[in-house]
Amino acid sequence: MASDAERYTQLAAFISDNKRSLFDRIAPERTRHVTVVLEDIYQPHNASAVVRTAELLGVQDIHIIENRNKYTLNPDVTLGSSKWTDMHRYRDRTKDNAQACIDALKQKGYRIVATSPRADAFTPATIPLDRPMAFCFGTELTGLSDTFMGQADTFLRIPMYGFTESYNISVSAAIVLYTVMERLRASGVEWRLPPAELDALKLSWARKTVHSAQHLEARFDAEADQGAEADPLP
Repeated sequence: MASDAERYTQLAAFISDNKRSLFDRIAPERTRHVTVVLEDIYQPHNASAVVRTAELLGVQDIHIIENRNKYTLNPDVTLGSSKWTDMHRYRDRTKDNAQACIDALKQKGYRIVATSPRADAFTPATIPLDRPMAFCFGTELTGLSDTFMGQADTFLRIPMYGFTESYNISVSAAIVLYTVMERLRASGVEWRLPPAELDALKLSWARKTVHSAQHLEARFDAEADQGAEADPLP
């Protein structure tokens, strides 16, 4: 069985030079040190704007909870950004999807960061960067559920200096992710993907780009098996 790096090299022959250059430039800027959690977002333009912002800033994973509201994207807003991110959806009607998401993230070592106007909360400029962070955003009207608020490791607020009580959710996500990612890139924290994850990411992009990638991979495997059978025994 070919490794991810070997398989990517095989498929890369069917990708344009420009696209390969983009993969080589963009993949090393991706991170899983920061991830985004969206709980019951119901307005497609907000959901889509967050995906687009995350992709542009290098955040690879987005976790989507659908307890009450179906998560819908608007292609006129995403502009294809959803193709290049990994979306993890929690929508099992038999369980608390918020709890399932929290459990999965904590098992991977993420700090659960709940966005909240609490006065004692960190801001995007002050939150510690040492541990992987999952920034959690709730529904447009009521915010995060009690499940998230009760199990958050810490809280995050965005400073406000006007009369209005809150930012739009897509704006909140943009402020948080931009500030934190700029701080990470200027820090000594190891925020980039390790080599094995980098190979897997480029392979996943290649599979989304190459027409009939699955059939090509089957052909590569068949040719490798035939080559192995043709080799004489020592």
